[in-house]
Amino acid sequence: MLGEIRMGLVAILFLFLLLLNVPLAYTIGVSSLAFFLVTPDISLAIPVQKMVSSTQSFPLLAVPFFVMAGNLMNATGITRRLIHFSTVLTGHMRGGLAHVSCVLSALMGGISGSANADAAMESRILGPDMEKRGYSKGYSASVIALTSLITATIPPGVGLILYGVTGGVSIGKLFTAGIIPGILMMFILMFVSGRIANRRNYPVERERRPTSKEVWQGLKESVFALLFPVILIVGIRFGIFTASEAGAFAVVYAFVIGVFVYKELTWKAFLEVMLNTVKDNGVIMFIIMASGIFGYGIIYDRVPQSMANFIVGISSSPWIVTGVIMIFVFIAGMFMEATVNTLLLTPIFLPIMVQYGVDPVHFGIVFMTIVTMGGMTPPVGVTMYTTCSILKCPVENYVKESIPFIAAVVAEVALLAIFPQIFMWLPNLVFGG
Repeated sequence: MLGEIRMGLVAILFLFLLLLNVPLAYTIGVSSLAFFLVTPDISLAIPVQKMVSSTQSFPLLAVPFFVMAGNLMNATGITRRLIHFSTVLTGHMRGGLAHVSCVLSALMGGISGSANADAAMESRILGPDMEKRGYSKGYSASVIALTSLITATIPPGVGLILYGVTGGVSIGKLFTAGIIPGILMMFILMFVSGRIANRRNYPVERERRPTSKEVWQGLKESVFALLFPVILIVGIRFGIFTASEAGAFAVVYAFVIGVFVYKELTWKAFLEVMLNTVKDNGVIMFIIMASGIFGYGIIYDRVPQSMANFIVGISSSPWIVTGVIMIFVFIAGMFMEATVNTLLLTPIFLPIMVQYGVDPVHFGIVFMTIVTMGGMTPPVGVTMYTTCSILKCPVENYVKESIPFIAAVVAEVALLAIFPQIFMWLPNLVFGG
């Protein structure tokens, strides 16, 4: 009873700080510290220890490395080449720039691994051209924001790494499992955006279909980006490097491509990459440290066990339990950033799903898709606000236009949850069942 009152007070403080728009890392940290202040039998040295120990994970080294690799690749001209290749492939379709966004996000999956970074980049590059060609701002923002979800699904998604580290799940299997859902999502969102573009008669970017020569030329220019996720998965599968070492390899790979192949990585650009990497990693690591304190509190008061008993009490059917968890995760994603939800909710829900016989890799793909989509939904979607801010799009216009895209993603998630064999055959084939 005392534990429930204590966690209730922490939850109230958390929501109060959230409503005040206090940054999420501080919100988690302050509300978690409050737990220790109202629990006199726990030493105040514990939160300090947990903040430090939460970063002492060897697999966690993959995160800063992949963040740096993504920033390096964006500075080497790879992104520009991928945009050209995407335009060659889809520019002849009605609403060509919307299709370019879908394909580009799939190709960018092997580079940035971050939905928010991809949405920000596409908003700056594709957004102005979409507006010039008569696309509504709500449509442009919806396409760019929701297609960035593909980037987080195709390896090496940073969210998949955090889920793997937090839940003790094979990162190599998660990377491999994310390929088919990411490609499937690309085609689904292309279908939705194409239907809307045809109805509104949005323009095409090219008057004709691409020739085989144009496709081959675009493929050659983008080959180093397209090979990157393949090299990572093959390297992890055959023990050439671990997931953490793969991150270090990714940095070296991006540096070599930028300096010796494309020869576009200048000293000034490199310094900017380092500055952005420090900023990005600082935010991520601070959230991880604050979540480490929170995690200790929920374990101390047996929140995972209580949550498990509550959910199990609803139904004995794994399908109903999965649905309840996904609804909860979707709602949580509307208020908290994806990194936070991954770190806080994985230890609670993963054991429940394993208890029901659900493969952790299968659950990880479905779970991370819903968690990441929270950033594209109101009222506190980070990716939504990033895109709307850059495009100067009213949030209410975005919300209205995003409904078909969100519905399409939810339909895909339901399909993947019910029929895991659609994508689980690939990681089972590569790594063994």
